[in-house]
Amino acid sequence: MDFAFTEEQDLLRDSVRKFVEKDYPFERRQKLLESDLGYSRELWRGFAELGWTALPFSEEDGGLGGSAIDTMVILEELGKGLVLEPYLASIVFAGGLLRQAKSETRQRYLPGLIAGETTAAVGFAEPDSRFDLAQIATTAKKDGAGFVLNGQKIAVLNGHAADLIIVSARTSGKGSSQDGITLFAIDAKASGLSRVSYRTVDGQHAASIKLENVKVGADQIVGELDKGFPLLERAADETLIGLGAEAVGVMEVLVKQTVEYTKERKQFGVPIASFQVLQHRMVDMYMEHEQSKSMLFMAAMTQESGRPIQRAASALKVQIGKSGRIVGQSAIQNHGGMGMTDELAVSHYFKRITMIDLFLGNVDHHIERYRLTASE
Repeated sequence: MDFAFTEEQDLLRDSVRKFVEKDYPFERRQKLLESDLGYSRELWRGFAELGWTALPFSEEDGGLGGSAIDTMVILEELGKGLVLEPYLASIVFAGGLLRQAKSETRQRYLPGLIAGETTAAVGFAEPDSRFDLAQIATTAKKDGAGFVLNGQKIAVLNGHAADLIIVSARTSGKGSSQDGITLFAIDAKASGLSRVSYRTVDGQHAASIKLENVKVGADQIVGELDKGFPLLERAADETLIGLGAEAVGVMEVLVKQTVEYTKERKQFGVPIASFQVLQHRMVDMYMEHEQSKSMLFMAAMTQESGRPIQRAASALKVQIGKSGRIVGQSAIQNHGGMGMTDELAVSHYFKRITMIDLFLGNVDHHIERYRLTASE
């Protein structure tokens, strides 16, 4: 099987890599992290000018008609720079939902995303939902020609700053039934919508969003009434593959920085890289990264083929969860006490790989999901 990238994909990779090296040094990234917004709107508009925000969308919708492999290339390089701009939350996850919507819905919301004028977020998790996308207590009750939404969403990535928030709500059924779930696109300034921003473990922003009698029109439905779950599951799986690409980029930097540090750090008059036990640990790190990269390629190619991606996405999430922990912990151990300080970049990469493990389901959840999917 040919794993070679096309010439266009190599150029895309070089473009993102040069951006990270030139415009996203670690010091600037830290300043952006400490800001109220948590990223740069100027840089986000730069993403649009470079065509990155348009890449996953069809030419019919004003995009560039890029492939799953193209998106993987971008996110892997963004992961290497720990880039804070909400590409995953806004373009991959929210955009993945909108790509499946009706034409009029796409025409209404996609131009702003593609132009870099707006960002979006997806509210899917609730206090009692754990990792079950169908466990939804938020309700949308019929009100004339529209609906009234009540409920709460938690851990909404980019929820603190998003202009558009897509939420899942139950319009029929109950419990964890996959039927009766509807997706709604809501203006973040809508009456009755409130949000509380907070920092995640890796220092980024998320928000809890409360919906109190929020009125929406039927034209704000993403997809079809009561049939939103397949759209949500598909977009979540595509996001998992994107998240895997970011994780592979993070792991690559952790491996490289650890090797470089052990070559420079000396004990007993020699570089600690000469110690056999540390060499073994770094070989393990390298192998875990390579295994994750192979699994990423498999998942991205499955997505590109048009085949069902549930099993591939879960398999990838298990791999990056296990490998990310090994690589991250080994990097911290090899750096010694310095590895835990905010001044050293490795600690921030470790925090990010830790958060990646938890988003959209941890290792145990996806092992079980893989088992259930395999038996269907």
